[in-house]
Amino acid sequence: MKTEFKAKFLQHVAKKRKEEGFTLIELLVVIIIIGILSAIALPSFLNQANKAKQSEAKQYLASINKGQQAYYVENSEFTAQITDLGLGIKTETENYTYEVVSADPSSSAQAYTSSTGGGLAGYAGLVFLIDAGDGAQTSQTILCEGAIGETAAPTVTATDCADTGGYTKAL
Repeated sequence: MKTEFKAKFLQHVAKKRKEEGFTLIELLVVIIIIGILSAIALPSFLNQANKAKQSEAKQYLASINKGQQAYYVENSEFTAQITDLGLGIKTETENYTYEVVSADPSSSAQAYTSSTGGGLAGYAGLVFLIDAGDGAQTSQTILCEGAIGETAAPTVTATDCADTGGYTKAL
């Protein structure tokens, strides 16, 4: 009986060793699943990186707009120089170049960005005066998002963002 038991035990151990590990088909299925998941996730990840870069432009233009409002309160006109606003904002970063245009310093000022890298949307901001009634004026701002990769300088009006530069989305 002992030899029969030993033989069965050895057969069982040998059979267990054959069943250990993964087959080639199992490994291929896992690799294919990982490939599909990464193909889905990679574009989403790259899109999030661009959104983070674009948030810089939104923040800078919002600061420039607020700075223009404060500058107007102190000087009764808008400025065409970002440095005059005293914000400590760089006019050129890794992702964007910022400019201010003051077509009519007594009534409006426009700030806009141009992308220094591909695949980023451009932005434009406008500070303008409106009649608040009783002869008083107040300032308002508008921030617009442009098409990705747009290089034309935008012209944003106080009523909307649509123009020849492709800026169509009010933020």
